[in-house]
Amino acid sequence: MIFDLDMIKAVYQRYPERVAAARKILNKPLTLSEKILYTHLWEGNAQEVFARGKSYVDFAPDRVAMQDATAQMALLQFMQAGKAKVAVPSTVHADHLIQARLGADKDLQEAINKNNEVFNFLSSVSNKYGIGFWKPGAGIIHQVVLENYAFPGGMMIGTDSHTVNAGGLGMVAIGVGGADAVDVMAGMPWELKFPKLIGVKLTGKLSGWTAPKDVILKVAGILTVKGGTGCIVEYFGEGAVSMSCTGKGTICNMGAEIGATTSTFGYDDSMRRYLTATGRADVVSLADEVAEHLTGDAEVYANPEKYFDQVIEIDLNELQPHVNGPFTPDLATPVSQMKEVLKHQDWPQTVEWGLIGSCTNSSYEDLSRAASIAKQAVEKGLKPKAEFGINPGSEQVRFTTERDGLLGIFEDLGAKIFTNACGPCIGQWAREGAEDNKKNSIVHSFNRNFSKRADGNPNTHAFVTSPEMVAAIAISGRLDFNPMTDALINERGEEVRFDAPTGFELPPRGFDVDDPGYQAPAESGNHIAINVKEDSSRLQLLEPFAPWNGDNITGVKLLIKAFGKCTTDHISMAGPWLRYRGHLDNISNNLLIGAVNAFGGATNEVVNQLKGEKLEVPASARAYKKAGVPSIVVGDHNYGEGSSREHAAMEPRHLGVCAVIVKSFARIHETNLKKQGMLGLTFANEADYDKILENDTFNFIDLSSFAPERQLTLELEHADGSKEEIKLNHTYNAAQIAWFKAGSALNLIKQQYAS
Repeated sequence: MIFDLDMIKAVYQRYPERVAAARKILNKPLTLSEKILYTHLWEGNAQEVFARGKSYVDFAPDRVAMQDATAQMALLQFMQAGKAKVAVPSTVHADHLIQARLGADKDLQEAINKNNEVFNFLSSVSNKYGIGFWKPGAGIIHQVVLENYAFPGGMMIGTDSHTVNAGGLGMVAIGVGGADAVDVMAGMPWELKFPKLIGVKLTGKLSGWTAPKDVILKVAGILTVKGGTGCIVEYFGEGAVSMSCTGKGTICNMGAEIGATTSTFGYDDSMRRYLTATGRADVVSLADEVAEHLTGDAEVYANPEKYFDQVIEIDLNELQPHVNGPFTPDLATPVSQMKEVLKHQDWPQTVEWGLIGSCTNSSYEDLSRAASIAKQAVEKGLKPKAEFGINPGSEQVRFTTERDGLLGIFEDLGAKIFTNACGPCIGQWAREGAEDNKKNSIVHSFNRNFSKRADGNPNTHAFVTSPEMVAAIAISGRLDFNPMTDALINERGEEVRFDAPTGFELPPRGFDVDDPGYQAPAESGNHIAINVKEDSSRLQLLEPFAPWNGDNITGVKLLIKAFGKCTTDHISMAGPWLRYRGHLDNISNNLLIGAVNAFGGATNEVVNQLKGEKLEVPASARAYKKAGVPSIVVGDHNYGEGSSREHAAMEPRHLGVCAVIVKSFARIHETNLKKQGMLGLTFANEADYDKILENDTFNFIDLSSFAPERQLTLELEHADGSKEEIKLNHTYNAAQIAWFKAGSALNLIKQQYAS
């Protein structure tokens, strides 16, 4: 089944004219990223040259995708927009609320039992508003999108940071908060600061133990978790062309870990093969008609330094397998150097779990290459020293890999085959013994490895690597194991070695599936009622946030001054908290409980200045709110890194935080704060972070002059009676300032529709 073919036809029909208009305006050869961006301008044909990293631009994405944890809040907001149906093709995917514990069947049934209220809500809202719904067990959103919806040259947004996965099929696919999704579903333009461009030239060809995952692990080591912020990463070169489509998806997927707006590859034969294998030969025919526009111009790739803001070159012939971590995905270590690194690190060398899957690495190719290592272990008489867990990416992948005997190979090693869902990758893992907080190491093929991310244990050292390397290291049980050089002793006392992994780009017998898990929406949803129980602990209808009253915000107290890395996991944890993603007040009880307090170094413990006592962060925020006292949050660099979850912006807004002031923001989180009517500000002088004292009072003294490119002034009243002023920068344009004044972007939408 091909979805939305008429929409794809319309996109390709306008490509030649719009690319020509962009070429005329820019008067230079074009990158693929520029072609896609200028082809999707809200206004139509390009009329001006947009400044990279400066111009705010309105776009018209082709589609929207939402996963169940973020879709709840997105759809609760959309229900207020006054629209009868979504304006662009949209989908919801039930993949986050399924915990990995016993195995696929039992875990899926338990998830349905526990989350039935939420799944029914998502199903009925989707049915009412013309949204496709992928039921629990259908698969992980990004794998399902790649298999069914992604198409070369398209633009999509999704309420998950790893929406970028669709770049593997040549899209510009961008992770956003739910309020952005509401804009697009309501038929309004979607705003983005025009990205800078990073070109990654891939030469040579992958071989042996080196996998596509190693490309992005290497890039993460080069750029760090914030080096791609505000940029699109465009991969090109002979090495890019030689790689599989799903391998490209892996690379784009984990581009979220370098802060990139998105990543993408040009249309090539690997994409043709994948589209055809997944039943979309008609899309290939359409794409081939405009193929010259679905990749960068030859002059760009011949002289990339002239057309990209930064260029990185990687020789795939020389690239080594990597293991990144722990606690951050950009700490890159070639496998060959791990023995030496471990001499200087206090990392547990015994590996207790190997986890394969997630939206990053759960394709047929991934599982087949990992299975080739597992098969060798069975044949060579090796018993795994670590436990195995497998999360297939979709029901189509699961059905096909089971049919072809790949899952059976893992089961022969005692692996647990979990549901086609995110599972441990997002903290949905009931790992036995995790509550003991024992220091340990695990390896996985996921994307993120922040503290507590997988199992809630702050002492779990999680390392990211390719699926085949996960298999080898887990079988060895040693973090320092190098399968290219090291031998193992089997159960017969023999010394054995692994051969290099092998696998299939696509299933030799084709994909197959009985029931993919898709629910089509009703033709008309007018008759469908959406009911949310008043006493529900899982769902809560939203109350609009109050608009700005026009006065300076004064008498503000400090909620927390966060020290060091503060991701959206720290601001609004996942794991057991996922159950409250549709209930703003309940989930606000996890606000910033993972952030490290700069005063004392504790987590979830701050001094409330009204009570003069230590409280948990949410309790302190509620005390300020109850007293009518606004509060602020202060943070470090790359604040809000990680997942796109807008709850990390809605929770502080709900609990009375008026501003978040940091050294620098991650892109999505800064936008989410703006959308919810908050002040997302940065220190003009980063050293002013140190001037913020625990018992200060803060006054915004010139909010009446809030304007684009104009600094704001914050007065600090210290407890000793002294005062000083600091300057704060911001990136608000006039439209975003209007969001602040209205109380939120959604409030403004409602006002516009009412008028």
